[in-house]
Amino acid sequence: MERLSEAILRYAERLPEGTPVLAKGLLHLGNRAALDQALSRLVRRGALLRVGRGVYVLPVESRFGRRAPSVEKTIKGFAAARGERIANSGAMAANVLGLTTQLPVKRVFLTSGPSRTLTLGRERVELRHAPPWQLALAGRRAGEAVRALAWLGRDRAGAATGVIRERLSEDERRELGSVSAQMPGWLAGPVSAVVHG
Repeated sequence: MERLSEAILRYAERLPEGTPVLAKGLLHLGNRAALDQALSRLVRRGALLRVGRGVYVLPVESRFGRRAPSVEKTIKGFAAARGERIANSGAMAANVLGLTTQLPVKRVFLTSGPSRTLTLGRERVELRHAPPWQLALAGRRAGEAVRALAWLGRDRAGAATGVIRERLSEDERRELGSVSAQMPGWLAGPVSAVVHG
């Protein structure tokens, strides 16, 4: 009979880069106590990286050695595996749209799930619970406008609408308009200014 650790490793190797291996998703291979022990052994020997409680990823092999998978691929895989919507934080969205050149020191994403921290090698990634309107159009450029305006806040959002309008295509502005009813009252005005000019 194949050892449990080797079965877990074979399973993980078939997944695309950054796709999380969830302990709960391995119950077809054995009972939870045995799985937890096998996963711990794999982490100790460097065959898997522990990202969070019950969440593991396969390190990427390169000519320079092993490294953690990309944050973006891991977050995308994590969102799919957990059934959560995850999007860039407002500061990251503002950077994507060219409203700021500063990048946050710590990577922060907004999530429909609970707040928690993931560890990818040496990098710590924070997932912060956010209301549904902040996750509107997650993964879409039009959605970045929502998060950037929210990050700018009530006092500064109005001044950025012209720049955002220039950076979004007509289709993206139309897409943004389709979710404007979800926005809180203070944000509806700036969103409308981006959509309609």
